[in-house]
Amino acid sequence: MIFHCGNFQLDLTTPKVMGIVNVTPDSFSDGGKFAAAHLAVEHALKLVQEGASILDIGGESTRPNATPVSLQEELNRVIPVIEALVEQFKQDKQLSIPISIDTYKPAVMQAAIAAGSSMVNDVRALQESGALEVVAKTNVGVCLMHMQGTPQTMQNNPQYNNVLEDVKAFLKARQQASIHAGCRASQIVLDPGFGFGKTREHNITLLQNLESFADLSQPLLVGLSRKSVLGQMTGNDVDARLYASIAASVIAAMKGAKILRVHDVKATVEALKVVAAIQQNN
Repeated sequence: MIFHCGNFQLDLTTPKVMGIVNVTPDSFSDGGKFAAAHLAVEHALKLVQEGASILDIGGESTRPNATPVSLQEELNRVIPVIEALVEQFKQDKQLSIPISIDTYKPAVMQAAIAAGSSMVNDVRALQESGALEVVAKTNVGVCLMHMQGTPQTMQNNPQYNNVLEDVKAFLKARQQASIHAGCRASQIVLDPGFGFGKTREHNITLLQNLESFADLSQPLLVGLSRKSVLGQMTGNDVDARLYASIAASVIAAMKGAKILRVHDVKATVEALKVVAAIQQNN
């Protein structure tokens, strides 16, 4: 299974790791740690050395109740980081991996692609006006994620008729809309959106039944790293959820996830090597 990401082709026969680079002061886990561009670049290069296959650069927090940022502020945060990483990759081709822009704003997508991003990771699944067109006219990869509501409202009593079927139906509809707009199936990955408008029980149901997303015939991206559902299970604060995050990533990979979006790259890469060895021997 090959995922086409701009000029990159990722072989998803074995699960891959997407390293999170939050260029924000208020992200739920590492807000402020890498808000300065040079710190974000240093952190990103460290994640590459630890084995990340994709870098996900975000300039606006989407944690519950997050405050939206202006278009210009988001551009000011992410574009210098993308440009600096692209320059580093030109100097050392062995470091070069796809850069994903984590945004729902079409103008940010366009600027990031122009700066060198080869993937768009959109929590709103290209529903903003103009977003489909930006991605469809390029050959960048795209992640379409499910979210009920907005970051400001999503955890206010989320409800579903059937969370598994509702999420699958939404992702299938967005997959079809993307292909109809001109995207190729090989450019698309899908994300059930753990923690985005879901209760503890909703998240557990999705993880228990993750293999059923194979019906959609697209690679699955899963982001459970350090999320509140893991805190609810373990009683641990956000900075003490490494072991729970590794367990969640391993379960997701064993159930078919092809890309794991995580903060702790080295530990996850090593855990997934075990998963890959077991899957290859089946």
